[in-house]
Amino acid sequence: MPVDRLLPSDEARHLIELTRDVGDRLLSPIADQHEKAETYPEGVFAELGRAGLLGLTYPEEYDGGDQPYEVYLQVLEELAARWASVAVAVSVHGLACMPLFAFGSDDQKQRWLPDLLNGRLVGAYSLSEPQAGSDAAAIRCRADETDGGYRVTGTKSWITHGGIADVYNVFVRTGSGSKGISCLLVPRDTERLEFGRPEEKMGLHAVPTTSASYDGAFVDADRLIGAQGQGLQIAFSALDAGRLGIAACATGLAQSALDAAVEYAKERETFGHRIIDHQGLSFLLADMSAAVDSARATYLDAARRRDAGLAYSRAAATAKLVATDAAMKVTTDAVQVLGGNGYTRDFRVERLMREAKIMQIFEGTNQIQRLVIGRALAK
Repeated sequence: MPVDRLLPSDEARHLIELTRDVGDRLLSPIADQHEKAETYPEGVFAELGRAGLLGLTYPEEYDGGDQPYEVYLQVLEELAARWASVAVAVSVHGLACMPLFAFGSDDQKQRWLPDLLNGRLVGAYSLSEPQAGSDAAAIRCRADETDGGYRVTGTKSWITHGGIADVYNVFVRTGSGSKGISCLLVPRDTERLEFGRPEEKMGLHAVPTTSASYDGAFVDADRLIGAQGQGLQIAFSALDAGRLGIAACATGLAQSALDAAVEYAKERETFGHRIIDHQGLSFLLADMSAAVDSARATYLDAARRRDAGLAYSRAAATAKLVATDAAMKVTTDAVQVLGGNGYTRDFRVERLMREAKIMQIFEGTNQIQRLVIGRALAK
């Protein structure tokens, strides 16, 4: 059921209506078939770009939507309620645009940002490595300076849209220590760059996650984003916003599971009554609804802090923690509501439960979120 949202403007309300229309027309009808077949939905990203849904928080001068973050996240939630794989890919695409916008030169922004925001280019984020996940300072993939640019050697992992995205924010070691990491915007067709086969994941099958291997790949010097040695600052500045994107996706996933459970409970009868009329089940649905509402309120609070220019790192970690734990619980309970049917692939709650698990892991595990929150309290 559509969420009755509190939005800051008529423009935002029209945007949510547009998102629902695009989601119902473009995403919902094909989501199940692509997830089951593990096939990529060609053309979907381009259409989302044409609808103006990929650059909502960026200025109009770069063909962005100039919307507050709280509106963008609610758009993301609506997309996730229809197809989580696509919504996560949209969130990662937005994460990939941030280094260019916040740290890129005027020439770099004019050159690449409009195409990213319009969906003519798809962006990806390449921070993790086999031995460097939560510990980003442990990056080993290196970029050695040479005439006109850098030679990149090493392996990156867990790249959403890997092999399909057109450009990659690649974090590489250019020196020693935490200040020896830099950010390069690497095109997909770079020579001596190869992508591994897609990971065989529990969920989110329609959008590939791959590794990438660089064997002395040459990257032009004009693709250095920010200053050399500024990589960790760039990476961490984007991660807070990225965590909010995942919180919104998790909330949309949970809302979808709740809707499916309520619909089923209204139709299914036992002992002469709809199962939703049995108090035990209605209490379970009530707890699921409260969890979804709490997740939404938590990510919106963090987003409004960001929009107001306030510190929001702890709030972002809290939102990611609360929303993704809620998604895991709500999707698990939705399977329980549907009983045996919920355990089959004929009903989408089975898929939603599998998809919810990764939400607790990427963009910083929920254990890392607790660490962030605990350190903030210690200050």
